[in-house]
Amino acid sequence: MANNVSLSQYLAAEVRAGRVDVDFTLLMGDVASACKLIASQVGKGNLIGILGSAETENVQGETQKKLDIISNDEFTRILAEGGQVAALASEEMDEIYELPAELARGKYLCTYDPLDGSSNIDVNVTVGTIFSILHAPEGKANPTEEDFLKPGTEQVAAGYVTYGPSTILVLTIGNGVNGFTLDREVGEFVLTHPNIRLPEETSEFAINMSNQRFWDAPVQRYIDECLKGKEGPRGRDFNMRWVASMVAEVHRILTRGGVFMYPIDSKSRERGGKLRLMYEANPMSMIVEQAGGMSITGPERIMEMQPQKLHQRVPVILGSKTEVQRLWDYHKES
Repeated sequence: MANNVSLSQYLAAEVRAGRVDVDFTLLMGDVASACKLIASQVGKGNLIGILGSAETENVQGETQKKLDIISNDEFTRILAEGGQVAALASEEMDEIYELPAELARGKYLCTYDPLDGSSNIDVNVTVGTIFSILHAPEGKANPTEEDFLKPGTEQVAAGYVTYGPSTILVLTIGNGVNGFTLDREVGEFVLTHPNIRLPEETSEFAINMSNQRFWDAPVQRYIDECLKGKEGPRGRDFNMRWVASMVAEVHRILTRGGVFMYPIDSKSRERGGKLRLMYEANPMSMIVEQAGGMSITGPERIMEMQPQKLHQRVPVILGSKTEVQRLWDYHKES
């Protein structure tokens, strides 16, 4: 199916199979358009003077880059004007975005991190967009924050886009995971990575080792065993990677296996963790699980969590099934 099949052709086939409706395909067309525009902006960088700090903070107290704001504004505008959503929620907006009265309402909600890993943008390291699509409540013109607070198991679809050497959109609609590469000459996303499957076993992990002294015992135990290599209880050597961009980390893991960890630690415990449940952890968890992997907070499955608020933070451990299961077992023992 990967022979020059475009994203729109793939989605049309899914409509015929009864897995999505036409409204969803139109929404995904809007998502793709927004991501093409962001890819263009990211690619130009300082040629058009959009790198560097915007000297503002988002709701999480994080300093915003100029491209954070530009990406959020464009993604929000395109989806709001498309007529397929009833409301939107973004990492860069304090509250949900209520559509202006004159705009048509659709049957979906969308949450998104418009430019994940933006701390890397000034040093030209891969960044991306993460999105999650949910059903909107029927007969409600203006959904509220409560309407977004659904567990990850209720996601209609989830995806991300990497802006790197090539621009790749990875999507799941609950029927496996597929990757589409942007053909810049024709402006189309083309299926290049059909039926992505995550290797069950791995000898690679991704974690910020500078936080080691703050980790809880189960993660300390796991990393210590990995670092001991052939001479330790695992009997083999492990490699460590860390990019500080969730999109880049997850994409590498989907491509060749591994485990990504941003665990709870004594620094982030009061906040509940580092990554955001609704527009980072849930969509990435759906993708990883659909590719045959696992995703947990440590003691529980992320997709089963009942969100309490829009910008809720959680610890995240996801990736190859065998390694994540080991970490889950260590947390249960603890």
